Amino acid sequence: MNEPELQAPIAVLGAGSWGTALAIQFARGGKQTRLWGRDAAQMHAMARERRNLRYLPGAEFPAALSIVTEVGAALDGALDVLVAVPSHALRGVLREIAPRLARGMRLALASKGFELATSQLPHQVAQQELGAGRSIAVLSGPTFAHEVGAGLPSAMTIASPDAEFATALAYDLSVGNFRAYTSPDIIGVEVGGAVKNVLAVATGLSDGLNFGANTRVALITRGLVEMTRLGVALGGQRDTFMGLAGLGDLVLTCTDDQSRNRRFGLLLANGKTPQAALAQIGQIVEGYVAANATREVAQRLEVTMPLCEAVYQVLYERLPAVEVVRGLMSRPIKAETE
Repeated sequence: MNEPELQAPIAVLGAGSWGTALAIQFARGGKQTRLWGRDAAQMHAMARERRNLRYLPGAEFPAALSIVTEVGAALDGALDVLVAVPSHALRGVLREIAPRLARGMRLALASKGFELATSQLPHQVAQQELGAGRSIAVLSGPTFAHEVGAGLPSAMTIASPDAEFATALAYDLSVGNFRAYTSPDIIGVEVGGAVKNVLAVATGLSDGLNFGANTRVALITRGLVEMTRLGVALGGQRDTFMGLAGLGDLVLTCTDDQSRNRRFGLLLANGKTPQAALAQIGQIVEGYVAANATREVAQRLEVTMPLCEAVYQVLYERLPAVEVVRGLMSRPIKAETE
């Protein structure tokens, strides 16, 4: 007899800090969860220690969380698949699993950022690789992996045009101190998750240069305007950017040093080159690639994004941050709503 649909396990692909934290949260409520990562030695260590000592050492695995070393074993019998890898690795993972996905399997994405080569959002990459008929959702919002792993109160948004799928994921995740909200605006939620990383680099730079609290708040506020402007141009809903996946994630990433993007900006302000700063952090800094990809999308759509352009100039044109700020402050006066 086939396992009832509601009892089917979920496969989480990607055993970094975020994939591990989400797998733990799913399993906390008794949801049978399989976590797979590409590094077999790391996965064996996680299975033995019942925790991810590399990325999330303080979070013990619930009994419902299984560690698997073969992607086929993770997918076998699953109804929902959550891919939690960096945006640059998303297409490769989707191509790998495409032949193994049964009809009716639903796909959730926890990758943030435009794909650099194509300027596509994660759900667009998934549709291109897997076809347009599959239910897709995206997860985003103000959530640091370490705090989710520790069970601290957290909230996020799950967006999908398939309301039933989004609601099912929200119920599975909303256990203990975690609460998930649903949205139909997959584009808006994805744009928020991409652009906030660029703006977090900007606030890190600003704080590292001791520009003060006034500057930080101005960056966040005007950054929200830029994020909204781009999102609406791509087809997102303006209200989305006032919520968890917009303003919420932006404030979190710009103001707390758990953010790798903010720390990256701080290191740049201290004189590190982008390459040296990336090496010191030792994990993916999405804002570095996102600055380039966001600029490509903004130019294509003719959307004005001076703050994101400034970050691009610092990272890729090696302009001094002080000079870039001077240029921003000398821009023509205009209405705040422009």
